[in-house]
Order: sequence, then C-alpha cells, then structure tokens
Amino acid sequence: MTADTGTLLDDTGGGDAGGETDVAERLDEAVRAVDAPDVVFALSRGGRRAVRCGGTAPPPPVPRDRLRYELGSASKTYTGLLLAELVGTGVVGGGDPAAAHLDPGRTHGHRSAITLTHLVTHTSGLPALPRDFYRQALPHWHTNPYAHYPPERVVRAFLSRRPPRHRPGTRWRYSNFGVSVLGHALAAATATPWEELLTARVMNPLGLTGTALHPAGAPGTDATGHRADGATPVPGLRTGGFQPAGAVRATPHDLLTFLEAHLRPEDTPLGDALRAVGRPLLRRGVGHRHVHTLTWFRHPTDHGPMYFHAGATSGQQAFIGFRPDTGTALAALATRRIRLRDTFVATAYGLLYGTP
Repeated sequence: MTADTGTLLDDTGGGDAGGETDVAERLDEAVRAVDAPDVVFALSRGGRRAVRCGGTAPPPPVPRDRLRYELGSASKTYTGLLLAELVGTGVVGGGDPAAAHLDPGRTHGHRSAITLTHLVTHTSGLPALPRDFYRQALPHWHTNPYAHYPPERVVRAFLSRRPPRHRPGTRWRYSNFGVSVLGHALAAATATPWEELLTARVMNPLGLTGTALHPAGAPGTDATGHRADGATPVPGLRTGGFQPAGAVRATPHDLLTFLEAHLRPEDTPLGDALRAVGRPLLRRGVGHRHVHTLTWFRHPTDHGPMYFHAGATSGQQAFIGFRPDTGTALAALATRRIRLRDTFVATAYGLLYGTP
C-alpha cells in the first residue's frame, strides 16, 4: 500500500504527546487495514484533530484530506438535523403528515398517516426504494443508478394509492425512499428547494465550507470513486430525486466540524437541534437492543453511548460517528465500492469504539 500519511493537529491548548502518538499509530493501523485506492481516517479528541491518509494508489496532486468524499447514506444525518432544526423553530411539526405538505388539501388514504418523524426514523412502512425504481436504474447500476429518477417522480410514487407494507410507526425498515420524501416535504413546507434549505439552515450555521451537494466537475475538488476491483473509476454520484438520502459530499475536515458540533452543541447556533438528534427515540430488534435517535444509530460502550452512521455509493464508502463520553469524533473515507468481506466499516467502527 502506498501511503502519504501525515498528522494534522488543531491545538486548542496543552496536550499529551504520548496520547497524540498513540492516536496517530491507531489511525495508521486503520489506514493500512483498508484496501482502497484512497483512504482517510480523521479523528478529533477534545478538540485536537489528527488526520492520516493512504491507499493503494499513488498520492493525488491534491492532498487526500483536502478532497471531498461522497457520504452516501451518512447524508441522512444532515437531513435529520435539518428536520430537528425546523421542528425546534416551529416551522414544521414532527407529527405533521408528509402528504399534507406535498399535496395540501387532499387526502391520500394510507399515506396520510405517514409523518415526518416516521420518514426519518425508517418507520414509515415504505420500501427501501420505489417499486418502479429498479427497472430504470439497472442500466446505470454500477455508475449512477439514482440520477435518472427526478424529485417529482419520488413525490408521485409516495402519493400513489399503494398502501405501505406496514402500518406507520410499527416496524423499522431502512428506506432511502422515506428520507427522500422527507426532504421534499420539508422543501414544500418552506417553499424552498431542499439544497437551499439545507445550506441555509445547517451548512452555513455550522460553517461547513467544504461540503457540497453535487460533484464539482473540476479536477482536484472531489475524490474519484472506484468499482469493487479498486481500479476502474466511476463518475461522481448524482442522486436525482434521492438527494436528501445521499447527496452530501465533504472534506474530512468539514466532517469533523460537523461531528464536533454534536459534541459541543452549546458552541453552535444549532444547539437545540443538535441535542434533539442525540436523544434516544426508538428501539428495535431482539430484546429491543438496537437504539436509534432521530437520525443516528446508537450503540453502548463501557462508558457511554457512541453514535454513528455509515454510507456507500457506487464507488466510495464513508463512516462518521462520535462519542460524547470521550469527546471523540471520527470520519473515515475510502474510494472503493463495498464488496464481500470488506474491512472498512468494521475497522472504522472498531476504532471509534475502542478509542480511550
């Protein structure tokens, strides 16, 4: 593996040199454990940052930690925070029926019972994707399967008379469809396009200048993803009508800024919303062992909970998470499509779980 490892520390005051060395070694081990053309592990602990980069490909002209990476499903944490902010400021209610915002003045049978909170917590009863999605996506499955399914088609599929598979609020089923509908409902409720709404209500208040919702199309801005072979490049992800569920791309440093805001909400303009997305909201699975907040997966550790979300696109993977008990945030990124026996998520999860 070719590596361009380097530690970048944001010194906010004293520190433990031995502790910094230990963090760097752990990050280097994580980088070496992931087989991908480009790998970045960025960690913040108590406000001090360390970033380590590497990969099987030669270092690109622009340092790997300065490129923007596709988050895939981890983008949902941004849309969830947007919902919490709009609820907290009284713009919408979590119990609002989504159909009432998307098509006011009309009833939509079973769909009228699906609320904004159902959509973000994957309890809406909607499938992972609309039934008619796969036929049009198959020709583009390894490049851009979502690009040709526009927002109005997502909304139309939601407002169809086909009943959800389960009564809303009764079962958990992961749904890109549901979170996408949520984004369009918020846009309709505010009469503001989702991109502008997320930028104004989340990205700008948190100072996320290295975050975008489209590939730039300019060299040296976005990391290049690869198919599962680790050699064949794929074009930048375009999400069509599924933007709220997977469009965010960001630099490792911006991801740490986003995660650090969750660790210190009182230092941000979104304090109430950030606290809201950290509260346990539902449990599922055998013995109700799996805990979820409005937008994060939450697992226990020996000293307190850790929050995380992973994502994958046609050519990249991402893992973001934080632990309030240790003041630790982690962003991990790799430019290779997920494949059988992939080590990326397990490595990132283990690093966050085991960081003292």
